[in-house]
Amino acid sequence: MSSSSYQAVPSDEHNPNVKPVSRFSIRKIFLLCITFCLVAFASYKAGQWSVQHPQSQSTPGQDPGKEHSNQAIPEVPLNNPSMPASGKYSVGYFVNWGIYGRKFPPSLIPVQDLTHILYAFANLKADTGEVVMSDTWADQDIHYPGDSWNDGGNNLYGNFRAIYNLKKQNRHLKVLLSIGGWTYSPTFHPIVINPLLRANFVQSAVKLLEDYGLDGLDIDYEYPSNDAQARGYVELLRELRAGLDQHARNKGINHKFLLTIAAPCGPDKYTLLHVRQMDQSLDFWNMMAYDFSGSWDTVANHQANVYGGPINSSQAISWYNASGVPLSKMVLGIPLYGRSFMNTQGPGTPFSGIGPGSWEQGVYDYRALPLPGSTVYQNSQDLASFGFDPQKKEMVSFDNEQVGIWKGQYIQQMGLGGSMFWELSGDKGSARQGMDGGPGKDAVPGRSLVRVVKEAMGPLDQSPNWLRYEGSKFDNMRNGTA
Repeated sequence: MSSSSYQAVPSDEHNPNVKPVSRFSIRKIFLLCITFCLVAFASYKAGQWSVQHPQSQSTPGQDPGKEHSNQAIPEVPLNNPSMPASGKYSVGYFVNWGIYGRKFPPSLIPVQDLTHILYAFANLKADTGEVVMSDTWADQDIHYPGDSWNDGGNNLYGNFRAIYNLKKQNRHLKVLLSIGGWTYSPTFHPIVINPLLRANFVQSAVKLLEDYGLDGLDIDYEYPSNDAQARGYVELLRELRAGLDQHARNKGINHKFLLTIAAPCGPDKYTLLHVRQMDQSLDFWNMMAYDFSGSWDTVANHQANVYGGPINSSQAISWYNASGVPLSKMVLGIPLYGRSFMNTQGPGTPFSGIGPGSWEQGVYDYRALPLPGSTVYQNSQDLASFGFDPQKKEMVSFDNEQVGIWKGQYIQQMGLGGSMFWELSGDKGSARQGMDGGPGKDAVPGRSLVRVVKEAMGPLDQSPNWLRYEGSKFDNMRNGTA
């Protein structure tokens, strides 16, 4: 807490690094603007106007003239393909259980700040390999405002119809079904090593894509624990890629349905993977660059730091890149939650116990942070921040707005593919009708972290989604009236 690396954030939210502009500076700026306008007008009249985009020479979060304490951001190799050419990806997990206590229906999804929705989670059957929906009431049955109760036939409603309508209104928005997650992942183990079960997995997953109006599939396998499972994972992805491509051919379209994964950022997990072979099947990698520290530890630390600490994002990204994954195919995961440590003095010190959290012990939604009575400290060396309550001795590691800016700049300067967020219901910026309040749930003013990162990393990809699903089992999807 006494380290000079940490800077307390003033409670009035003004940036202490921004100095007032003097009268002389204002006059000088005004004269420069007039001169620039005259030159620009003359250039335009001469037909010689051109636009250049200079590269930033500074490291995000680094004070001018101050060397980074860990490592400088390396230059992006020139042979790395850009992905996507038209802009960055902004990827957000939408959880189907979020419509209940969290009161976060599809209508609250910040569609203008996203390019991809990862719909979490589909389950899978260990005995057959079949992928199945985990909550059919939320996924396909619940009626939202505007849904009719009098339609004939077998029609899609629920979250997927609402999201499909968002796709129609926002053609840049794509939705992928995320399969697995922490709870369902153990079921992957017997499936990935069995060719017959993998075939059932692929067939059923592609069928769900067509039935529910999806743009692709996301595999969240946490985690292969031996080489047989890691090699089976490679085969599953290869077979899924082939299945999705064949599905497009069967539809008679020249279109690529997406395949992505949630990728671990802990070295004990990612060093088991055969990433070069996996990358041949994948469109991009969603890097789970969070949960670096938590209740399972004995020392409190940052949970999503880019540099420093026992584990960090930069080390993981460097390893994946050295192992064959282009920087431009990696999407940096950012948490929309904070992790609590009780009876501690801050990062790098022991702790005992965790706080009550918002919905589960030890985990607070970003929308409820910083907690009342806390001071926020931010570290421009590690690109991290935390709140600390000196009375309760509670530290909460979370990304504040400044860290969001730093990470957006890091994404832009590194040439990464974009940002990913777990998960959207934790963000600030939306009123929750009917949600319970109280400690750990009451909203704290502030900006959406999804939007903050988007603005810092640059314009978003605008490639179009897919809307025709003539093979769907639902009448209104099949005939285009959903």
